[in-house]
Amino acid sequence: MEFDFETLLLKQKELDANIHQNHGVNYETTKSRRLLAYLVELGELANATKTFKFWSLKPSESRERLLDEYADGLHFILSLVLAYDYELPIFSLSDEGDDDTLTDKFTHCYQSIVKFSETPSSSQLFQAFSDFLALGQALSFTSQDIFNAYENKLMINYQRQNSKY
Repeated sequence: MEFDFETLLLKQKELDANIHQNHGVNYETTKSRRLLAYLVELGELANATKTFKFWSLKPSESRERLLDEYADGLHFILSLVLAYDYELPIFSLSDEGDDDTLTDKFTHCYQSIVKFSETPSSSQLFQAFSDFLALGQALSFTSQDIFNAYENKLMINYQRQNSKY
């Protein structure tokens, strides 16, 4: 599965510019908050999957809800790419499964973004991005699912900005 995020990066840059204007912030003043926002969104997605809840018999939330949470995370990791002024490569993920559980995938996402926060570099952020995409793949999201979910959340985010959210 291949992912080219150039179009989404442009859309994210426009949304970020709107937010910057509305809230008097910029990439430099919000890097750490964007990182925390990504971590929070990743946690919300994990919570919605219930993958770690060995004590619960409740099933995962709906696929639509998971896609919505995933799109939130995508917004913030794209925003981090822009904040650090990196160019994303085209990502290719293998269609072959691995032995990692969904819980493992979440753990990899957390570990890689923490490594990036400790030593910001394009290679560290690309690893975090790759881990996030692998998580989406483990959730059976197609590239089209991901792009559609991003677009849906983008519209909601603009509505929120326009209504002084």
